[in-house]
Amino acid sequence: MLFNSIDFAIFLPIVFLIYWFIFNKNLKLQNAFLVAASYLFYGWWDWRFLSLIIFSTLIDFWVGQLLSRELKERNRKFLLWVSILVNLGFLGFFKYYNFFLDNFVNAFSFLGMPISTQSLNIILPVGISFYTFQTLSYSIDIYRNKLKPTTNLISFAAFVSFFPQLVAGPIERATNLLPQFYSRRKFEYHKAVDGLRQILWGFFKKVVIADNCAHYVNIIFETPQDYSASTLVVGAILFAFQIYGDFSGYSDIAIGTARLFGFKLTQNFAFPYFSRDIAEFWRRWHISLSTWFRDYLYIPLGGSRGTKFKVIRNVFIIFIVSGFWHGANWTFIVWGALNAIYFLPLLISNKNRQHLNIVAYSKRWPTFKAFLNIILTFGLTTLAWIFFRAENITHAFQYIKGICDLSIFTIPEIRPTNIFLLLILFLLIEWLGRRNEYALEVFGLNWKRPIRIGFYYTLLILIFCFSRNDQTFIYFQF
Repeated sequence: MLFNSIDFAIFLPIVFLIYWFIFNKNLKLQNAFLVAASYLFYGWWDWRFLSLIIFSTLIDFWVGQLLSRELKERNRKFLLWVSILVNLGFLGFFKYYNFFLDNFVNAFSFLGMPISTQSLNIILPVGISFYTFQTLSYSIDIYRNKLKPTTNLISFAAFVSFFPQLVAGPIERATNLLPQFYSRRKFEYHKAVDGLRQILWGFFKKVVIADNCAHYVNIIFETPQDYSASTLVVGAILFAFQIYGDFSGYSDIAIGTARLFGFKLTQNFAFPYFSRDIAEFWRRWHISLSTWFRDYLYIPLGGSRGTKFKVIRNVFIIFIVSGFWHGANWTFIVWGALNAIYFLPLLISNKNRQHLNIVAYSKRWPTFKAFLNIILTFGLTTLAWIFFRAENITHAFQYIKGICDLSIFTIPEIRPTNIFLLLILFLLIEWLGRRNEYALEVFGLNWKRPIRIGFYYTLLILIFCFSRNDQTFIYFQF
């Protein structure tokens, strides 16, 4: 079920009313109802894949129970590997089987030994990359003795399948979300209103910004050879805003929806396009995934300890694995490697943690140096996004080659003025709200009520006026 669909517009208020007005006095029934609602939400797309979520839930619940009672390290490692192999096995089969098979065939053909195999028509289950990582972190944390396993299967199933963040994150840790299913929730009006504000801003990002940028991005990326370099630059910039509006918009809707039900999810984006270097960008972009790889891959590999060579190796591993996590295509691997290369100078010079604070925190506008750093970081990120968006490596290099042309100094053939004006409005609101978890958290709260309500209605009108019915969420494919 898509957030930007009529189905969800009907589903959400019904679930909300039943949750608060029928099951509000019984925590167990509330949790059981959330599991049922979440399974309905996911099964609306394809009910057959519910079996994967249920099986993964049962395996990790069982592993958690056994780990809590097992004292022998050898047996504990065996149980952990059961969880890892089951979860990554599902993920590997559905997401990467054909990728490895095709590259295996191509490698033998390149060596002059052609072989014939048959690819499988595999449908990628929506959200499998997200909920497998979520359940994996539960087993790993229990193995590390950082978390006590739950004995409540319903609460654990609700944690795994919680519908607001089930298919595209944030990737929640059991240490944050699972305990919230143990305590009784009480409806709080101000939290619900705050959730609605975040949902509104998420829909604005998705429907007004991302979907309308996508319309022009698709046209330009489809036949880049037909356009001037300046137009290709416009296409790349619009895609940068498309993927940010799309993914962070989903996260805002998810976090806001969870707030309606009395839950607090982790922040997933912290205004990444205001970053002053690539290291800061990755601390602010898809935070739940970046911290997951940091805690469960980078640190176990040795992290920042050891020789410079090992640290550089670890950085390249997590960036390349992060790229591969996004999709079974060499473009994602190159995208990850390119970001690692961006990160390298900061790492070598020990400047990768020089921008931990919010840019211009106590000022209205950034300094000229900070502004230039923001532009440079955005430019490097946008260049890397070309690989992320391209169909294949050849397509990406064709696009970049088209940019390296004197026609970059010409007026673009495609220049959607209305979209540029909306982007200016969007960036202004984001900038003014950069000190908060999301742009509208306190934006306009001190305005007079008629002006504030008028502003919210303006956003709603823009959402309806610029709505496109054919745009799904980008990260559903991951």
